[in-house]
Amino acid sequence: MLNRSSENKAVPTLDIHEFRTKQIAGKEELIFNEIIGENIIHKPHKHDFFIIILFDKGSGVHNIDSVDYTIGDNEVHVLFPGQIHKWHINKETKAYQLMIESTFLEQFAPAFRFSFTNYQNHPVISLDHNNYTQLLYEFNAIRTELLDENPVDQLISARSGVIAAIVSKVVENQSEEFKVYQANPKLVKFNWLIDKYYKKEKSIAFYADQLNITANYLNILSQRNLKISANKLIQQRITVEAKRLLYTSQNTIKEIAFEFGFYDHAHFSNFFKSQTGFTPTQFRRKL
Repeated sequence: MLNRSSENKAVPTLDIHEFRTKQIAGKEELIFNEIIGENIIHKPHKHDFFIIILFDKGSGVHNIDSVDYTIGDNEVHVLFPGQIHKWHINKETKAYQLMIESTFLEQFAPAFRFSFTNYQNHPVISLDHNNYTQLLYEFNAIRTELLDENPVDQLISARSGVIAAIVSKVVENQSEEFKVYQANPKLVKFNWLIDKYYKKEKSIAFYADQLNITANYLNILSQRNLKISANKLIQQRITVEAKRLLYTSQNTIKEIAFEFGFYDHAHFSNFFKSQTGFTPTQFRRKL
């Protein structure tokens, strides 16, 4: 059992329906909203849906997965299901927000081109004037369609895919990490596979087999291009999610260990300490 202090720190998960009363436009799987003026979220929470925010003018701080990001003009912020955030948005801010259910996200997810983990590691994206104008057009087109008496899902999904493609193009041009992945399709697929199987599969051999290459070659690809072993990439993904669960969940450490495929509490504790310097218990206590 968790102690009382740990229970009080449990981070709530918000459902998209909790935001419908203030929506400007929407349907069952999607909401369009505006953020005008000061907006403060004091206590961190997470969502079971995807959020993309287009800042026209903005200042303040957006904390995502315990990292502070300064809010600026002409930016996109992305939040995938399960990511923890809070913010202090200042009064001169103007932004547009799409909230998208996971089932609807799946319809255009391939347009993101890279693993969701890559975007989670780089959730704030600066835009030039042309990119901002393109995204604003698509956001407004989605709002217009949602306000129609008979909105067409295919149009909304297609425009959402355009947004994802534009964001992917911008981050690829801005980040060396994304350029590396774009030049190496096997690494892109490797990251997608990690996202899908990391809770059950920890062996490099499994992922190499899925990619139709040898484990040795997969490791060479990773070391040569990312300066990190393939095994370390898998371990990092597990560690990120384990931290998130330890922070947000009231599950026991034994239950969390089981969720990640560790059938022995001590094995999970040793793994977590090797990655973070803390045992799971120590990590929870310092939150």
